[in-house]
Amino acid sequence: MLSLDNITENKKVIFSGIQPSGNLTLGNYLGALKNWVKLQDEYDCFFCVVDLHAITVKQVPADLRKRTLEVLAIYLACGINPDKNTLFIQSHVPAHSEASWLLTCNTYMGELSRMTQFKDKSQKHGDSIPAGLFAYPVLMAADILLYNTDLVPVGSDQKQHLELARDLSNRFNNVYSPTFKVPDPYIPPVGARVMSLQDPTKKMSKSDDNPNSFILIMDPPDVIRKKISRAVTDSIGVVNYTDEQPGVKNLLDILISIKGYSKEEVVELYKGKGYVDLKKDVAEAIVEELAPIQEKVNSLLKDKKALEAIYKQGAEKANYAATKNLRKMQKKIGLIPR
Repeated sequence: MLSLDNITENKKVIFSGIQPSGNLTLGNYLGALKNWVKLQDEYDCFFCVVDLHAITVKQVPADLRKRTLEVLAIYLACGINPDKNTLFIQSHVPAHSEASWLLTCNTYMGELSRMTQFKDKSQKHGDSIPAGLFAYPVLMAADILLYNTDLVPVGSDQKQHLELARDLSNRFNNVYSPTFKVPDPYIPPVGARVMSLQDPTKKMSKSDDNPNSFILIMDPPDVIRKKISRAVTDSIGVVNYTDEQPGVKNLLDILISIKGYSKEEVVELYKGKGYVDLKKDVAEAIVEELAPIQEKVNSLLKDKKALEAIYKQGAEKANYAATKNLRKMQKKIGLIPR
């Protein structure tokens, strides 16, 4: 049973979330989820399924609901403990939407138009660019600031959005008096940046048009083996950890992240061996790593009531923390808090 009196006050706060806009990839697991598990004993963590961010582009309602529960189940299956962390669905905490509007009124059009992700994504929409796509970095700022967040785990593609959150925090504090902490990026001591299997110069992404470029957490073993067997390498034929061989380096990074090898150890391991051996070992390492997660996800999804209890408990704690800060914002701006 959740006790609001036990909400952690003495640990630094971390906030992070993943969109349920598609199945999660091996990159999400090795680059984010695996590190989240390591954070839960040291920090007060708020891990959110950011479904409001997902609707910046059209979603099939039934699919969105299904994927939202699946992402929550994946969080749990990867080892994120709901008794140690706050696990919740973004839309279950109305303060996110309300705070986003208050921050939007303190955000400049020029700031949002300079966001590189907006520039990239808007090209796919022609003249019909959704306003949500333009404004969603403000919602992301609200997500972060509502919890007095100290640290935000971010990849290179989200650094600009965190900078906006920092700017909005400072701006609000300067105009209305100190209200928010100014969040810092959290760079994990060890973290894998998993690249596309077909174009290893790009980050692995579930939105890639080529399904062979990414591995999904829920991919069956045979699919994983096939995708790794088709992974781009090169014509050099020697297994080395070097930027001149990005495809081979990507496969080695996956193996290092799963098995815990050092770079030197893994290169020594494949001395005299070829890419076939490397691909076989990488595929089996992935299959072995994901099998228990897949089994637990499938088990969790069969018990919707247990999942509901977890996300309701998380929403209760998140609402308590977020609403306190929302009320501060409203009062300082001049609104009459209800």
